[in-house]
Amino acid sequence: MKPSSLFLCHCLGLAWYAFLVHVIRQTEKRGKFDDFAAYGGPWQFLTVLNLVLQAFFYGFSLLADAFVLLKKYRIAKSMFSFRDLIFAGMAFPTSVFVGISFWTLYLYDRELVYPHSIDTVIDIWMNHAMHTLLLPLILLEMLITPRRYPSKGKGLGLAITAVSAYMCWMLWIYSVSGRWPYPLFQGLSHFSIVIVFLVSTAIYLLIYNTGEFLCRMIWGDTIVILDIYKKKSK
Repeated sequence: MKPSSLFLCHCLGLAWYAFLVHVIRQTEKRGKFDDFAAYGGPWQFLTVLNLVLQAFFYGFSLLADAFVLLKKYRIAKSMFSFRDLIFAGMAFPTSVFVGISFWTLYLYDRELVYPHSIDTVIDIWMNHAMHTLLLPLILLEMLITPRRYPSKGKGLGLAITAVSAYMCWMLWIYSVSGRWPYPLFQGLSHFSIVIVFLVSTAIYLLIYNTGEFLCRMIWGDTIVILDIYKKKSK
């Protein structure tokens, strides 16, 4: 894909996720989350935090594309490694984890993760935007943007940091409000919660490795990203 086309795709991605974050903020301002998310509001949910993450990722990718179009290749090259680190360690695994875990629990028993009461707050189109559409979008991003995965140390380090940070956020919410963000955790013993955390972490890291495998299948192991952009520009 030509740099100009990639710029347009990332511009659309940024606009889409910024729009979704705006919708969530407006819903929060109207107090519609107060009944089931008094502390932390919608920002206690990984789904909503992922919208912010995706908006940041597409915004940063858009900025890198802009420097390529301006032929500021040295600046663009310095941004590629950070862009790919964010994609590998957070953007890709978080989107896939949110989509798979949500629909798995929803189909089993929606009350564990998305109670019927939320239907009065979140429209069905918004539900699919946050939990369904994000999967094809992140896979499309994998296909169209030349990238090279970071080293295992950096990539897995960021992934584990992201998982740990969100788990600490959940624990903090519970310590302050006495309520878990998700009904799934209500009534579970401390041991069961630890098991859920460990299994979730294992799944997240499995998704990370899957993303790395897909990237190698699509783009190879030793690509020079800047050279690909220069060839597409001709």
